[in-house]
Amino acid sequence: MPELSNMTAAHFIFIPAVLLIGIVLGWILGSRAAADHYRAELRRREERLKNRAVDK
Repeated sequence: MPELSNMTAAHFIFIPAVLLIGIVLGWILGSRAAADHYRAELRRREERLKNRAVDK
């Protein structure tokens, strides 16, 4: 088992920083994906309404 004395103080800064960057990137990419999905769903609904109006 490695000794804790071998770890430098950089570990206590670097590891949380990498986690925070990952959370921020995930938040941004996830919100973009959700917005794209919402816009696609709105387009599908509009197309369905247009098709129903033409069929009648």
